[in-house]
Amino acid sequence: MYIPKQFKVTDFDEVREFLQQHAFGTLVTTRKGRPIATHLPFQFAKEQEGDYLTGHMAYGNPQWRTFETTEEVLAMFQGPHAYISSSWYEQENVPTWNYQSVHVYGTPQLLSGQELQQDLAALLDQYEKHRKHAVLWETLSPELLEKELKGIVGFKIRITEIQAANKLSQNRSEADYRNIVQNLQAEESAASVEMAHVMKKKRVY
Repeated sequence: MYIPKQFKVTDFDEVREFLQQHAFGTLVTTRKGRPIATHLPFQFAKEQEGDYLTGHMAYGNPQWRTFETTEEVLAMFQGPHAYISSSWYEQENVPTWNYQSVHVYGTPQLLSGQELQQDLAALLDQYEKHRKHAVLWETLSPELLEKELKGIVGFKIRITEIQAANKLSQNRSEADYRNIVQNLQAEESAASVEMAHVMKKKRVY
């Protein structure tokens, strides 16, 4: 991913927090020389051997079979993004787009049956435990779990490189930055409002 120096993120803790907050990503591999992609929820895992992304996909999805012949895969994660009008600048300029994005490269391998069950249990725990009628691994019937497990394949990706970008108008003046935030907050787009929130957190004024 092309990242100008002023937009590059090198703080791993910040990147990890981003991955946890924007866990729905796009997994890209190649099949017979052609790129293929699947949109999936991921989890970040830290093991003795290193850092991993874990996930699962449908057994009928041919992408998991590319893991046997693919040395490296790419998982892409997108945060908020918004159009930035140059009418919000003090000086004449062209419009642009603000965004947050992370690319994760790594080596894939399939999960064993037990590893897949543990990963799914953790996924349910993360997204269900706060709900009034939480659907957790232990609350589901063995019959249903056995049936559903036959239809999916689990995998993990050992992370070898992370590229992260925060393009948040860091190159603009304080006045421009403040004006951009105010105008984004006034937009009808939820993404624009979220971008304004991110920009306010990144620069205190």
